[in-house]
Amino acid sequence: MSGPRLGKSLSRLLNLRMDQAQKVSEYAAELRRIGKKAAEDDSTEKKSRFFRALADETRLRVLRMLEVREMCVCEVMFALGLTQPTASHHLGILESAGLVKDRKDGKWVFYSLADPELVKNMHKLNIL
Repeated sequence: MSGPRLGKSLSRLLNLRMDQAQKVSEYAAELRRIGKKAAEDDSTEKKSRFFRALADETRLRVLRMLEVREMCVCEVMFALGLTQPTASHHLGILESAGLVKDRKDGKWVFYSLADPELVKNMHKLNIL
């Protein structure tokens, strides 16, 4: 939306939400400041990765399995019937989101929950 159409939309919104004395241009500038401040928040990307990681049924299953014990990729593959690339992909997303961590032991890579307390709280909120 741009130009006169944006101005009309903001004017209608002002009629609903704002004191009539405030000008549309001042209101538009305020909205831009709010949007810019939200975009500057460094934690927004991290939070977005976190919620995207939780938006997949397979990754939720992986988290529940890692509540029981740490597992290597091959165990996750076998338990969920995944290929190695698929299991590694899901574990990588969970790791990028800060939900799991890895531990190398020779050629083996074992995964565990990065923050078991967070997962307990997710259960309390019925997220997991």
